[in-house]
Amino acid sequence: MDQVTFRSDTVLSDVHLLIPNARHLMVRLNAAGQPVFVSRFKILQCSEGVCSLDGGQEGAGEQNETQTPPQSLVDEDGDLDVVRRPRESRTSEPDLRIRDRVNPTILSRGEATELQWVDEEEYSKDVIKIEHTMATPLEDVGKQVWRGAFLMADFILSQPELFKGSTALELGAGMGFTSLAMATVAKRVYCTDVGRDLLGMCQRNVALNRHLLESAGGEVKVRELDWMGDDFPSDAASEFGWSEEEIADLHDSTTVLIAADLCYDEDLTDSLFRTLYRMTSNLHQPSTIYLSIEKRLNFTIQHLDISCEAYDHFRRCLRDLGGLTDGKMRFSVESVETRFPQFFEYERVEQLELWKVTASFVSLKKREKPVIPVPLEGAPSPSTQ
Repeated sequence: MDQVTFRSDTVLSDVHLLIPNARHLMVRLNAAGQPVFVSRFKILQCSEGVCSLDGGQEGAGEQNETQTPPQSLVDEDGDLDVVRRPRESRTSEPDLRIRDRVNPTILSRGEATELQWVDEEEYSKDVIKIEHTMATPLEDVGKQVWRGAFLMADFILSQPELFKGSTALELGAGMGFTSLAMATVAKRVYCTDVGRDLLGMCQRNVALNRHLLESAGGEVKVRELDWMGDDFPSDAASEFGWSEEEIADLHDSTTVLIAADLCYDEDLTDSLFRTLYRMTSNLHQPSTIYLSIEKRLNFTIQHLDISCEAYDHFRRCLRDLGGLTDGKMRFSVESVETRFPQFFEYERVEQLELWKVTASFVSLKKREKPVIPVPLEGAPSPSTQ
C-alpha cells in the first residue's frame, strides 16, 4: 500500500500528515480490515531545557528554533501564503545533527516482526513503538496518534516527580501512547477506552514496549471503560474486563487522571466531564486531572467565519466544573504553561493547551463506604447539626 486513500469523512492526524507517501507501507490488517502501520517515536535526551539526540548542547540554538512554531505568513491581501517544501526534499535524507526524522517503519507481511526491534540496542530504552492506522473515519480517530498525546507525554517526562510511584487512569487512551509515557515514571496505569478492536491494538502496543516498562518498573493495564455506562465491565471472559481487585485498587490508589485531545464533539465532551466527576468523587484520595487539547479552527457556513465550537464547548465545561458547588466535590482549574521541554519530534503549535484540574472533597473526612450512619440515641441527627 503506497498511498493513503481519502474519503469525504476521512480524518488524518498532523502527526502522520507530513510523513512521505513513500514510507506508507503497512504491517498488517486489523480486525476491522484497516491497514495498520508502525511508527517509532524516539524519546529525546534533554539537558537544561534543550532536547537533542545525544543530550548535549551542540546545536542548541538550532534546537530552540526547531521547537518554536514558524510564524504564519500572509500576502498583501491578508491571505495565508503557505510555503511548501520542494517535492525532492521530502525524499532526501534529513539532517540528523539534532533529531531523527520520525517515519513509519517500512514493513511488509512476513518480512519482519517486533522481535527484530527488541534486538536493536540503540532503540531498546528510548523509543516508543506504536501500531496505528491512518486516514480513518471520525469514529476511529482513536486509532491514530495525535499531537495532544505528545504534549501530555512531554509534560509527564518533564515533571517525573509529580507522577513517580503513582497510580494513574487515562481516559480515551486510543493507541496508548500517553499511558506508555506515564508508565515510565508511574507505578501503574489503567489505560482505558472502548471498542474491542481499538483495545486490541492498544494491548499490542503495550506488548511492543514491554522493554520500556520492564526497565522503568511500570505497569499498563488495558481496560474497557465506556463513558456512557456507570459500571466497570467485569466479565471474567472478557480480555479487557475489570477484576474486583483492580476496581478496588483504582478507587484506593488513583491520584492522577489524564485525557489527551478528546474534545472534538460536544456530546463526547459532556460524557467526558460527567465521567471525570463520577471517577474523582468515587476515589478515596484527592486527585489531579490533566487535560490536553488542540484548538482547531474551522470556517463554518453557519457562522460565515472562523470558529472552534468544540473548543468553546470544552472551555464552558471546564468553567462549569470549576464553579461546581454541590456540597460534595471542589474543583480548581488552572492553565499549565507549555514551555516545558519537548521530548518528541512534532510541531508544538500555539493551539495546543494543557489544563490542570485539582479535585478534592468538600468534607475532609474520608468516606470508606457510601452509607449514612445511624446516630446514637440522644445524639443530634445530621439534619439538625
